[in-house]
Amino acid sequence: MVEWVRVRADMPPGHVRTPVYLRGKTGWVERHLGPFPNPEALAYGHDGTPTPLMRIRFTMSEIWGTDTAHPDDTVDAEIYAHWLENIEQPHAP
Repeated sequence: MVEWVRVRADMPPGHVRTPVYLRGKTGWVERHLGPFPNPEALAYGHDGTPTPLMRIRFTMSEIWGTDTAHPDDTVDAEIYAHWLENIEQPHAP
């Protein structure tokens, strides 16, 4: 069963690891990678408590719009769980 997620559209100041072009976009979990120290916390001298990291797959049409040259091609990005919101299936991958 496909696990759909949306990347939070937040724009916090400071050191963040989630690409701006993926914020607010919908993809699906390609795999769970396990917990890793949170680099956003480590950058500010905090303990970086391990946080689940996931590989998320997005279609080019989701990222760049339906007029993109290869709308069904995909790109994977590794994103920490605190940046993701679970959603219902928006469309079939």
